[in-house]
Amino acid sequence: MEIKVQSIHFDADQKLVKFIEDKLGKLNQYYDKIIGGDVFLRLEPADKENKVTEIKLAIPGKDLFAKKQCKTFEEATDEAVEALRRQINKHKSRN
Repeated sequence: MEIKVQSIHFDADQKLVKFIEDKLGKLNQYYDKIIGGDVFLRLEPADKENKVTEIKLAIPGKDLFAKKQCKTFEEATDEAVEALRRQINKHKSRN
């Protein structure tokens, strides 16, 4: 699976990028046909919980999307990956 991480208006450090790639890589154990993922990291001004993680996951036939906002990018990534895991399970049960 190819994962692209884009940080908007700031530079994400390698540790954060590695964390995101590891988390998304674990989704392969739920569905092995994942093509790739695009991750967007953004800072929302004037908000305590201002770290936003958006993940678009490409799977055959459709794209799955999750967007979460938390105090840290790691927490937002965890929640977004969990939301995608649930979407993958729903998608598998329909097929």
